[in-house]
Amino acid sequence: MQALTSAVLAAFVAYVGAWYFGMVEGNFALLLFLASIITGAYWLAERFVFLPQRQRAAAELEVQTLKRNEELGKLGISKVDDNLTEAKHRLLAQPWWLDWTAGLFPVIIGVFILRSFLFEPFKIPSGSMIPTLLVGDLILVNKFEYGLRLPVLNTKVTAGTPPQRGDVMVFRYPPKPSLDYIKRVVGVPGDEVAYLNKRLSINGKAVPTDTLPEFFDEDTMRYFKQFEEDMGTAKHRLLNDDSRPAFVPGAGEFQFKQNCQYSVEGVMCKVPEGHYFMMGDNRDNSLDSRYWGFVPEKNIVGKAFFVWMNFGNLKRIGPFN
Repeated sequence: MQALTSAVLAAFVAYVGAWYFGMVEGNFALLLFLASIITGAYWLAERFVFLPQRQRAAAELEVQTLKRNEELGKLGISKVDDNLTEAKHRLLAQPWWLDWTAGLFPVIIGVFILRSFLFEPFKIPSGSMIPTLLVGDLILVNKFEYGLRLPVLNTKVTAGTPPQRGDVMVFRYPPKPSLDYIKRVVGVPGDEVAYLNKRLSINGKAVPTDTLPEFFDEDTMRYFKQFEEDMGTAKHRLLNDDSRPAFVPGAGEFQFKQNCQYSVEGVMCKVPEGHYFMMGDNRDNSLDSRYWGFVPEKNIVGKAFFVWMNFGNLKRIGPFN
């Protein structure tokens, strides 16, 4: 078992290392699932096989020691340094290969359940959601708001509440589902979304906006026009960059692209059933549905709702819209 455990642990370390250095495309959900299964098997084996074996060995040692002491007592030897307590402790102690497998199972299964069905942490890697979310924000995503999904398979098992316009949602990037993206829902199934001359309209009605003071981006050391947008649920802020054109450069091929019309003014799309149209709040610096298309319902991960840490700015901690 020691050799088998060493091989299993080495395989996990090799996989994580290859993932870290970009040699393989990692899947953390799958890795956590496999870790739960493997450590769970060791935990069951420890509870029902290995621990009882050690307990029987310790009990047998105690019987043999007591018997030996009785025999020595008959010979007039009353003081015997048998180190029984220490010997039993050594016999009952978990070997290293169980300590690193069965011993970790409660922690791993707890993380697996929490991450799969309740809340999952993410780190904001880019500025596409500025000013709502900043680079370095560590956020929590509600995994049950839109319905519970089986881990790894991502199969929906409960109905939940459908995503609403204005929600900040984490989803699997359609061109490459192994990547997680975060954007704002601006179009739900059946909507006609138009983003023309940097103004958003839904079903022929312009989304109300109010002008706010300019936003200073510390990373680029620039000021950007800032607005407050009201989609009917909660107001949120967005940015526009006057140096960027209104048209969408370099839009790729994607499913249902025939539902979209591109022009020098921007883009207009009819959202198909079972799909969503996503945009970043940093409107001129966001790779979103304007470029790669609609997000299918099966790609949904959850609703982002809380910044739990930003090591560069603790004032960022708290809920957001």
